[in-house]
Amino acid sequence: MKRGKKYQEIAKQIEAGKEYTIPEAVKILKNGKCTSFDSSLEVHINLGVNPKHADQMVRGNVVLPHGTGKKVRVLVFAKGDMVKAAEEAGAEFVGGEELVNKIQEGWLEFDKVVAAPDMMPVIGKIARVLGPRGLMPNPKSGTVTPNVAGAVSELKAGKLSYRVDKGANIHAAVGKLSFSEEQLVDNSKVLIESIIKAKPATSKGEYIKKVAISGTMTPGIVIAKVALR
Repeated sequence: MKRGKKYQEIAKQIEAGKEYTIPEAVKILKNGKCTSFDSSLEVHINLGVNPKHADQMVRGNVVLPHGTGKKVRVLVFAKGDMVKAAEEAGAEFVGGEELVNKIQEGWLEFDKVVAAPDMMPVIGKIARVLGPRGLMPNPKSGTVTPNVAGAVSELKAGKLSYRVDKGANIHAAVGKLSFSEEQLVDNSKVLIESIIKAKPATSKGEYIKKVAISGTMTPGIVIAKVALR
């Protein structure tokens, strides 16, 4: 595969076979991004688990200290006093049956969905629309809660949900390359620490097998596991 000039320039700075610390990797990627837009910094982790077994599923939520750098449009299903609370917390859309009807008609101009528990029967009508897009509210992700205002605030502040895929990998964007090096390092460490703490009790042997950091359309840089401690 032919790589672009900027990609090759970054690749020349990465020593073959060498493992880097997170600050070292972030510095290389910040100084040589491959895109004209504000690209993301991504963390990729390969785990020693078997996702086919429910007791080895790794998933969790973490609020990044410096946010993700992405504007999140939040839709909230609520009624009564929760409507005002959600709006004051910054939710762009708040309502009930009328929003369900709008979504059934094809409207999907939102990024996250939060719901009060008593609204779940209403949302059931659009589960087939929201589910495949990863938008269905879920108690495990904290998006089905009586504290809808708190959930909205966390999402706006940079809450990130992660889940291991079929290949035992977790991929997550932890900020924009326009962030300072310190902010990107902080966000990366917080995510990795959360994943380490989420280790299933049934996972045996090596849990964190490989960690790499990359920017959008850049080479990946392998992180030394000793640097994660």
